Amino acid sequence: MTGTETEIGNRVPRLLRVTAALSWRFVAVVAALYVVFQVVGFLATIVIPTGVALLLAALLSPAVSQLTRAGMPRGLSTGVVLVGGIAVVGGVLTFVITEFSKGLPQLQEQVSASLDTIRGWLKDGPLHLSDLQLQQYLDRVVETVKENQSEITSGALTTAATVGELLTGFILALFTLIFFLHDGDGIWKFLIRIVPRDVRGRADVAGRRGFSSLVSYVRATALVAVVDAVGVGIGLWIVDVPLVVPLSALVFLGAFIPIVGAVITGAVAVLVALVANGPLEALIILAVLIGVMQLESHVLQPLLLGRAVKLHPLAVVLAITAGLVVSGISGALLSVPLLAVLNSGIRSLLSESDRAVEPRQVDVHEPQESGPLDTGGERVEDTDQQEEPNSEHSGNK
Repeated sequence: MTGTETEIGNRVPRLLRVTAALSWRFVAVVAALYVVFQVVGFLATIVIPTGVALLLAALLSPAVSQLTRAGMPRGLSTGVVLVGGIAVVGGVLTFVITEFSKGLPQLQEQVSASLDTIRGWLKDGPLHLSDLQLQQYLDRVVETVKENQSEITSGALTTAATVGELLTGFILALFTLIFFLHDGDGIWKFLIRIVPRDVRGRADVAGRRGFSSLVSYVRATALVAVVDAVGVGIGLWIVDVPLVVPLSALVFLGAFIPIVGAVITGAVAVLVALVANGPLEALIILAVLIGVMQLESHVLQPLLLGRAVKLHPLAVVLAITAGLVVSGISGALLSVPLLAVLNSGIRSLLSESDRAVEPRQVDVHEPQESGPLDTGGERVEDTDQQEEPNSEHSGNK
């Protein structure tokens, strides 16, 4: 056997060993993720309200800290912020429901007019359907509903059960939110004790960086949602589409699911404009929606989210898709914040500069910049600019 054949023979077993080692590690990671997803799905009634409470805590905790620093007791600060938040949300919901009730008769009239227009088109248009044929189609629809009455009834019962689960989840989220706002720091200090002492400081800093990114994410998303709702609402008001306020509120809520949420809820507004006003008005609302989405994706999110929670669009889309598969709409809502927290925490663990940072130095209510320097990024250029004068000064010495 020549030397070349011997070398190839030695490489093949090494290639197999490396491949086998990577394979079983990959299988172990996939199995662990599968178990985690199964546990999360099984405990969704607990996990989802806790996640929502954490998002709300990230939104409200800065206000609690401000009141506490102003001299108000922590418990009273929590109560004031919580009652104020519930009052605002309750007022908005009451206003939306009232406006929806006021606009519903107008929408019904316009839908009836649209149906009459469709009926006239079916009779006088290219199809030339007679009144008898139209009545036969309507009878088929009624017959189909009667045949599927059991499925519809079971669906209604399922909806009633879902409402009960939502009420239970709301109470659990509210109860959890109270403790997060009142003693979030104490809860975090208790949880961090499970980490080995030699790396506890690094884990503490990474966790605080992650929560800081969550605060930044919630703030930016709320502002983006307001802009989306106002932009679409102005378009609906100009075109004179009914239910302007409820549809704007729907766009606001949908905007908390990045990329796809506002698009889906905006499509509802386009559909209402199509049914109530006609195709031209629907096209105008569609153009407004596209313009708002372009403003969001190219200006608002890059400007407001900043480097602390900056995520690649592909990562956001994949996270939303995974969240939908695992836990539906709630999974899509929580997937991107979770990814932002993990991104910031991992970058902190990989950062050499964070080794010298004490946990108490990290203000979780302010945007935090952490993680290894990105080659070609602004921080690398700033570092180079800072090092050049030092090098010249060292050479002069």
